[in-house]
Amino acid sequence: MCLGEKAGILVLPPVLRATTVFALLIALMLTGVPVSIALGLTVMTFLFTLTTVPIEAVSMKLFTGIESFEIMAIPFFILAGNFLTHGGVARRMINFATSLIGHWHGGLGLAGIVACAMFALVCGSSVATVAAIGAIVLPEMVRHGYPMRFGAGIITVAGSLGILMLPSIPKIVYAVATNTSIGALFVAGLLPGIMLTAMLCIVTWWIARKRDYPRMAKASWGETIRTFRESVWGLMLVVIIIGGIYSGLFTATEAAAMAAIYSFFISVFVYRAIGMKDVPRVLLRAANTSAMLLYIVTNAVLFSFVLSNENLPSTLADWIAAQNLGWVGFLLLVNVLLLLAGNFMEPNSIILIMAPILAPAAKKLGIDLVHFGIVIDVNMEVGLCHPPVGLNLYVASMIARMRITELAVAVMPWLLTMLAFLIVVTYWPDLTLWLPRALGMH
Repeated sequence: MCLGEKAGILVLPPVLRATTVFALLIALMLTGVPVSIALGLTVMTFLFTLTTVPIEAVSMKLFTGIESFEIMAIPFFILAGNFLTHGGVARRMINFATSLIGHWHGGLGLAGIVACAMFALVCGSSVATVAAIGAIVLPEMVRHGYPMRFGAGIITVAGSLGILMLPSIPKIVYAVATNTSIGALFVAGLLPGIMLTAMLCIVTWWIARKRDYPRMAKASWGETIRTFRESVWGLMLVVIIIGGIYSGLFTATEAAAMAAIYSFFISVFVYRAIGMKDVPRVLLRAANTSAMLLYIVTNAVLFSFVLSNENLPSTLADWIAAQNLGWVGFLLLVNVLLLLAGNFMEPNSIILIMAPILAPAAKKLGIDLVHFGIVIDVNMEVGLCHPPVGLNLYVASMIARMRITELAVAVMPWLLTMLAFLIVVTYWPDLTLWLPRALGMH
């Protein structure tokens, strides 16, 4: 069909041209080609055969696609997350959380959830949260008599808070793809994140009480104060990020740079968990992760360019508006679509492909794009916690030395809790929008 169009034998209608783009992309991904390569090949094939766009525009778009001040926040938050993961911050947060609620039913599991929430406030990556908290909490839970299945199920799902609370790499990707305020998205995830933390804690407490899992001795006030003082250096990063953005002292991107510098300072000079000789290794790991992610972003920008050239986002928005779904039906459709996509792709790829297409339709239906971004974010959280490509599952299975199939069953109570939370977030916009509006950020 493509060659026939190029030779002038066929004239493909716009719908068939758009279908060809997605069919080619899906076909390439089903063969096992990495998403970034599949995006690039789809774009190149389409540009060479179905458009008259000068091919020189591709190289220009590749460069300008990541020539964005906002995108610079991604490598900085990745670097900050690497320093925090190896810098002793996670252990101190766990100690503080344990001193607060370790004496409740399922105390260590509850402490793991709260520690994940605290680490998520400063990290921005779910995988890093699972790795940092899980590596410390899971052996401790087993040592205190908890089944490994119970602990691994908790940490797998609680680790997904890493992309919902304040800084979040998927939020930055969404903001860049839809031209939405990064600062507003950061703050919008705070109240939903607290609510999800509470819901996960209630489920954990109920299961632990029902099964009579062990409780720890109640910590003294002196112990609580001591662990807080030890963890306060890490928690101060929250004040730097929110305070800096809210006061106008710096932008979200500059906040990411400050987070990276501060994380380096407390990891090397305050906690001394990392020596100067280890810093190049941390920098290299962050650079590798950033390069992989930015390569996906670059190819996704090209893909968005092709879609815009075909006028697909606005056409789709008009079509959805004509179906009279209303915002309720549209958000239900979006949730189903994103949950299905979560079975095959990782979060950043889904956002980069779906957000530029769905956001215009959401805007046309009167849905706030900050609220829409948090709805997408929660869908991505769910995708991280179930097979076949849930990254949290794979990280937790390596730490717990459990098979993926066994762990997929173990996470079920908390995964169902997250699905219930997804419904709440989807249809209660004020939960996400109240805080950004109260702070004058939206």
